[in-house]
Amino acid sequence: MADKIVFEKTGQHLDDLQKAVLQGTLKRKRYRQIAEDFDYSESCIRGVGAELWKIISEELGEDVNKSNFRSAMERWQSLNNSNFAQEVVAISSFNICEKERHSPDISNSHQPKQQKSHPTQPTTPHQDLDEMPELGDFYNRTTELETLTTWILQQHCHLIALTGIIGIGKTTLAVKLVHQIKDNFDYVIWRSLETSPTFAEFQADLVQFFSQSEPQNSLENTQKSLPLIKYLQKHPCLVILDDIHHLFSSGEFAGKYKPGYEEYDSFFKQIEKLSHESCLLLIGWEEPIKLAQLKSKKTPIPILQLTGLDITSAKEILRDYGLTEIEKWERLIHHYQGNPLWLKSVATQIQEFGENLIELLPDNTILLPEDLKDTLQQQSDRLSKTEKQILKLLVMKNQPVSLAQLLETTQTSPSDLLNTLQSLCRRSLIEKQENLYSVPSVLREYYIESD
Repeated sequence: MADKIVFEKTGQHLDDLQKAVLQGTLKRKRYRQIAEDFDYSESCIRGVGAELWKIISEELGEDVNKSNFRSAMERWQSLNNSNFAQEVVAISSFNICEKERHSPDISNSHQPKQQKSHPTQPTTPHQDLDEMPELGDFYNRTTELETLTTWILQQHCHLIALTGIIGIGKTTLAVKLVHQIKDNFDYVIWRSLETSPTFAEFQADLVQFFSQSEPQNSLENTQKSLPLIKYLQKHPCLVILDDIHHLFSSGEFAGKYKPGYEEYDSFFKQIEKLSHESCLLLIGWEEPIKLAQLKSKKTPIPILQLTGLDITSAKEILRDYGLTEIEKWERLIHHYQGNPLWLKSVATQIQEFGENLIELLPDNTILLPEDLKDTLQQQSDRLSKTEKQILKLLVMKNQPVSLAQLLETTQTSPSDLLNTLQSLCRRSLIEKQENLYSVPSVLREYYIESD
């Protein structure tokens, strides 16, 4: 079916590399995996994909991308009594057609095809959501969704940070947000920074996507690629950068860039200060340390530091994980701060030992399954020496500690102490209520065990 669509639009059948991209897509492979399988660069594979999604989107009259290609083609096939429909074998599993029109020869270099020019733009936005996780289970975050939506669609904020401790649900919230507001933008792009790409690599990747999505008869396509910021000024774009903490150094205060990654800071400043209709959403355990210094005309950069789920939503997780008879739900939820990942971890362990386990243990018992300790270790590894010292001091206290008490009991200079507390708060590793500092129960137990 895809071959027929491409042939009608371009006058040429799918070539071998295009077939490889579609076959990899049907097998739910990432662009990176497809590139490795056939020894191509990821940017080349991504460009081929963008070209295909554009052509297919125009024919089907809806936005088609790597994430929804299978379902979009199935819908289209069911609505059209096509002569070639009988060629498709086992449409329920969407297997490849019985006969290959061309024998595969992926060793040949991919040559871009001459396409027919189209006088009109597609009515659907361009979306590259290959790296966006599936939504999965979503527990009530109505207030947070409304806040982010207001910042983006009503207040037209250019730069937003969504932060919080590991497992709190930042990425899930962002995925839900994208599903709700993506049609308000010409371009929607999701990128994970887990591999710590340099800014040059990041910019080249996005510019490649924009240039592939431009009309084929556009003058810009015959000229040198524009800087990324120019595309964001030209089109209303929503760009989500997940795992932004991978741009920052371990062993330093939260949000300090790795050496050689300062260009991201310059780019973020451009995003905030220049005139455009795009929005950049940064997601991670930490916000860039310089983000608070960036000011719009009157207000600071909006930062949403995500906290735990409310009691009602957290109870849904325990129910979903089979804990239906626990009488002390609220105590369990409080201990684990309503953190979805932490609750799922401990619920799994409780279920394996039987629901009466929680009733057999003292009220102040904190269970730390190995997978939970592994996730906490990831954030602990990022702490500076001073942060570890102050955190250890707070863990030793059995009650919240005031700033005055900390100044009296530590040899750290007042300036370093304030910077350390600020960094720990930004990491969500300590809590501040009024003027008192404390370590949450799960983290306290973890640091006591690991000492």
